[in-house]
Amino acid sequence: MEWAEYEKKLREFGYKDEAITKIKPVFEFASNAHKDEKRFSGEPYIVHPIATSLKIAALRLDSDTISAALLHDIVENQNIKIEELKKKFGEDIAFLVEGVTKVDKVRYHGIERTVESLRKMFLALASDIRVVIIKLMDRVHNMETLEHVRTEKQKRIALETLELYAPLADRLGIWEIKAQLEDLAFPYIYPEEYKWLKNQIKERKDVGEQYLSKLKPIIAAELEKEGILNAKIVYRAKHMFSIWKKLLKNEMNFDRIFDLVSMRVIVGSVEDCYKALGILHKTWKPMPGRIKDYIALPKPNGYRSLHTTVFGPGKKHIDFQIRTVEMDNEAENGIAAHWFYEVEGKKKAIKKLDDKKFLWVRQLQDWQAEYAGSSAPETLTALKIDFFKDRIFALTPKGDVIDLPDGATPIDFAYHVHSEIGDKMSGAKVNEKIVPFSHRLKLGDTVEILTQKNKKPTADWLDFAKTSIAKNRIRAFLRKAGGGSAGKISDKKLNDSLEAAITVKDRVGVLRDISTVFSNLDINIVGTKSGPLSRDHHRIIVSFEHKKGVPNTKLLGSIRQIKNVEAVVITEAK
Repeated sequence: MEWAEYEKKLREFGYKDEAITKIKPVFEFASNAHKDEKRFSGEPYIVHPIATSLKIAALRLDSDTISAALLHDIVENQNIKIEELKKKFGEDIAFLVEGVTKVDKVRYHGIERTVESLRKMFLALASDIRVVIIKLMDRVHNMETLEHVRTEKQKRIALETLELYAPLADRLGIWEIKAQLEDLAFPYIYPEEYKWLKNQIKERKDVGEQYLSKLKPIIAAELEKEGILNAKIVYRAKHMFSIWKKLLKNEMNFDRIFDLVSMRVIVGSVEDCYKALGILHKTWKPMPGRIKDYIALPKPNGYRSLHTTVFGPGKKHIDFQIRTVEMDNEAENGIAAHWFYEVEGKKKAIKKLDDKKFLWVRQLQDWQAEYAGSSAPETLTALKIDFFKDRIFALTPKGDVIDLPDGATPIDFAYHVHSEIGDKMSGAKVNEKIVPFSHRLKLGDTVEILTQKNKKPTADWLDFAKTSIAKNRIRAFLRKAGGGSAGKISDKKLNDSLEAAITVKDRVGVLRDISTVFSNLDINIVGTKSGPLSRDHHRIIVSFEHKKGVPNTKLLGSIRQIKNVEAVVITEAK
């Protein structure tokens, strides 16, 4: 690509003379430096940095980030020193190029290579997120040209993209990039499934788009009638890999996927979002259980929108997303929408990081410190669970959002709020109801952690915790309390006293059934006490003498089998 064509594209993205004047010498320098270099495809190498930089420009980032994208391979490939870039183009551009170069410099192989790449990426994430955005755009273009890479490398690169880069884009809220990366990796990892799905959805997608195209003017007219003018109404097909994941969850039944093609309504204000929702529900009946308010309660990555599904003409399902222009920009560009952009020829600063929304970025630093001495497979497994697994969010009673992986329990919630709350946890309420420690939290749950001064973690908590953050805190406490052992509570001498704290839903005969369990195991009960937790739930404390040869896990399992028992925790008696 020549400069004239590149400049034209920049102007199409909204960049003005000042930014373009700054980028031009960088473009010429990069083109000259890579002039004798080729890619695997046989194309000139400069095609790759140009493509990466234009993807950055599409996000409306500042000219320094675009320039760094043009230069991102120049140190590694052409051995040009950072000091030279600093002299030619300034500190900021050189800093970003150096950041990308450090991430790329990995000398390991296999899993160790992946883990080391991610560690370096996270360091960059904490210092300047633009480095990571350059890496993501670099990965998108590499995936677009993956057919030119050796076959044995294709699946490895695609799997790494699907498991790590796409979830990272999702955590940063750059939804469109996340979806692109997933779709680009899909045919390399699941080639047969990809071919099957492509054939299955073609006709369905065409029919859906024709249907929505006829509805578009009807929706516009209804909105205008109620005073919502100039609403932007678009429809789009769902991304391939996203459809595949939904099919897997819905027994491969297309009839249970309502958003194969969805309609997006973009309006001028939050008030208009809710007004538009009301208009759509007045026009067509809403489908129960499908109304979601991500404006009042945004997703952990900052996504905001109203979602609803209605029964449209011909009783067909129509999936709607309703949002403002700002919300739409954030949904597409995520954290990049909170950075720097230059559409008016001058740099406009946006708040870099929302403290709550991107708290996990800082948590990564603590997480890395905990896993500094761990093996690469262990680190990678923990990373996928703690930061890259499907996310849910739960709320504290005050309304603060706690970002957790799907499958998390109240124990994970407690330790993510604060380690001291986790250590003193005596129970949990979810949506004002007592739940066991093993309870699986759902999206939007309100969780209240009950604490007691003398409570402390026990080894069986490790069975309930799902995140490595919670497990590591529990192990650390057990090591400190038990002189280095973080395993199960060891067998005690006959006269050692323990306590079983049992949360039960009240019923006649429950205490008798608990006593029977101890009797059947020939374990001596020293005493019992109980007290109400709520109108329907009681906490029963059973003090008993540990019996040699009867592991606590066996006792725990037997108590859990009792009807209406919801949680059991065994600790040393005070």
